[in-house]
Amino acid sequence: MRKNFLTPFFSASYFADARRWTVEKANAWYAKQPQFVGVNFIPSTAINELEMWQADTFDPETIDRELGWAEDLGMNIIRVYLHNIPYDTDKKGFISRINQFLEIADKHHIKVIFVLFDSCWNDNPVAGKQIEPIPGKHNSGWVRCPGTKMLFDSRTWGSLEAYTKGIVSTFAEDERVVMWDVYNEPSNSGYNDAVMPLLKKAFEWARAAKPSQPLTAGWWDDHDMSNEFMFANSDIITFHNYKDPQNLEAQIIELQKKYKRPVICTEYMARKHDSTFEDCLPILAKYNVGAINWGLVKGKSNTIYAWDELWPEGDEPDLWFHDIFRPDGSVYKQSEVDAIRKVTKKAAEKVEELV
Repeated sequence: MRKNFLTPFFSASYFADARRWTVEKANAWYAKQPQFVGVNFIPSTAINELEMWQADTFDPETIDRELGWAEDLGMNIIRVYLHNIPYDTDKKGFISRINQFLEIADKHHIKVIFVLFDSCWNDNPVAGKQIEPIPGKHNSGWVRCPGTKMLFDSRTWGSLEAYTKGIVSTFAEDERVVMWDVYNEPSNSGYNDAVMPLLKKAFEWARAAKPSQPLTAGWWDDHDMSNEFMFANSDIITFHNYKDPQNLEAQIIELQKKYKRPVICTEYMARKHDSTFEDCLPILAKYNVGAINWGLVKGKSNTIYAWDELWPEGDEPDLWFHDIFRPDGSVYKQSEVDAIRKVTKKAAEKVEELV
């Protein structure tokens, strides 16, 4: 028997924030949106969120070029990670760069989901020059937000509160920002229940900034406490699925049946695990579920390599794990590009109907 994705741990009502959007408001909002098809984006010249956003390494030229390729595929949404450190060290400059980024995305007719916190990959993030990629190692330089030391010391959370409220309030009425993803995979890296205090605070801070956009945080694994809390406080239901299309479809049906809210898959597409554009995109479109795959351009994040494999030579594997383009704009697999365009063409037709 298939394991239930949504096994309850505590009553959802125990966690629920009264300010959460109603089901009716969430569905009315979603009815006005296009069929979302897009990508988790970091420019190929950045190894992590810090290198993407710090003044010395912010690269609008590459961002513009690569979002142009996304636009050419018909993509209309990107999910992008922020970080508290650029806010702490250069608040004014960071906000200016975010605005510049949004201008570039808007130029390409692409909406943005910003991710505020993240429990994945390397600990102890620091400002300044970031490490060089380890050849053949997936996400060798990606950093958590915040690190473990800060996560476990609530006395330091004043700066995290300022970061959350400052960013969300600045862009709370900005139509270029379509959604706030409060915390990526919060229980990852072995944090489990220990992440709950900061997870709760992150939602409280984001909600207190009164965004016009919906809040969310997504299911990624069977960790009951954080899942129940996220589902009970998310305006829009989001989830990650890197498994085969049958598993994906079963999860979509279960989420839609249980929550009656719009559903968006904010991470999918891992070729090694049979999560592919050709097989998964038609399912996501069938159920009107937003589709945001991991990876656009092969680059310093090394996400053409699988999570659990080291490719020490650093050359291209025959089977890429994520990503669609090489840095010169050539594609890894033309049939995938064709599959994306088939769905985005229908998404564009929906936009015309909405207009």
